[in-house]
Amino acid sequence: MEIAGLILAAGAGSRYGMPKALVSWHGRPLVERAAAVAAEAGLTRTLVVVGAEADRVRAAAPRLTYVDNPAWATGMASSLRAGLAAVAATPATAAVVLLVDMPGVTAAAVRRVAALASPAALATGGYAARRSHPVLLGRDHWPGVAAAATGDSGARSYLRAHADEVRVVPVGDVADDTDLDVPGHA
Repeated sequence: MEIAGLILAAGAGSRYGMPKALVSWHGRPLVERAAAVAAEAGLTRTLVVVGAEADRVRAAAPRLTYVDNPAWATGMASSLRAGLAAVAATPATAAVVLLVDMPGVTAAAVRRVAALASPAALATGGYAARRSHPVLLGRDHWPGVAAAATGDSGARSYLRAHADEVRVVPVGDVADDTDLDVPGHA
């Protein structure tokens, strides 16, 4: 079974002062770190959705496979739609969605969530009472997720509407879901 990784890395990082894909984290750009997590977790292929400063992101990590989101300024939903459209052209059964600005999400967390992969799967990482990334979307759900995604909410409304189908996988013991919004925040 093929499981794709989908890294959302198109934002300008206005609160951060630069695109977060380019932020250095332990000596390498966050975009490279996220792709390494996906590879270490055993995902079959990983696509990185870029928008703001796309040429700089590509130059910083040239070995990755990129998907352009020309509508990146409209919010995360457009990146999710662009990524799912690209993944739909592959034989992937499911996709694990990662946000570039969450470096605490580990390969162990991705493996736990990806273990539930099937065309009908919906799963999120669980951190105590919170649901967060990684998020697993089975292929059967991609059209619905894309249709429901608006603004900066990504898959949130779709997952809420299908709450009875979403499996929450505890990953708080091997990862954290802190996102980097401003410099010095980790």
